[in-house]
Amino acid sequence: MAEEQGVSSLPLPPMQFIKNYTDDRIRNGTAPKPPHPPPDKYDMFGATFQPDDAIIRQLESQGLQRLHPKQFDHKDELKRLNHSILVNFLDLVDILITSPSSQHRQQKVEDINLVFIHMHHLINEFRPHQARETLRVMMEVQKRQRLDTAERFQKHLEKVTESLQNCLGSLPSNIGSIESKVVTSIEIEQRSMNIKQEPKDTVKEEEEQKKVQEDNFYDKDKLMCDMVDSI
Repeated sequence: MAEEQGVSSLPLPPMQFIKNYTDDRIRNGTAPKPPHPPPDKYDMFGATFQPDDAIIRQLESQGLQRLHPKQFDHKDELKRLNHSILVNFLDLVDILITSPSSQHRQQKVEDINLVFIHMHHLINEFRPHQARETLRVMMEVQKRQRLDTAERFQKHLEKVTESLQNCLGSLPSNIGSIESKVVTSIEIEQRSMNIKQEPKDTVKEEEEQKKVQEDNFYDKDKLMCDMVDSI
């Protein structure tokens, strides 16, 4: 008999759901439908919730007694609740010493529990403000980083501009003639390269023409020398 496999109380990994929503399955209409909205109420972590409940539920909606008025200062009220917890705790210690089996012991524990719930509720009311403040700080940090990057970029741009201006100022006044000489030398080098790259037959023909010209010059020089010697 095969051993029974344990079922995890946690949902499957996201990749299992991604495989069900491929492009082909969506195109064919075979992808799973979205889940239905929850009913009028649902249980989670042992508590009952309504779909239209506010993010921070009122104490009355949770069946708890309100210990502070609707208009109050959170800072002062938290201090008062903290002081109330200390007083109730001392009372509970006194009851445990004098009469441990007294019914007031359970009542005092419930009072301390209620005060802690109120403190937790007041702290939760600061969550939206905390979220806005966290977002504001993140945006300020991003703004400061962008401004620092733009400032560093501007400094580098100024240095590059200054270096280019110094280079232009250090150029000689006869830059035109230098450029022409450079261009001439480059053309000469290109011509020599072209000559080296010509076929062997062309080079041989030029050598033969040069030899014929040298022979002609040699005959003329010999004739002149003979005339001078005869005189």
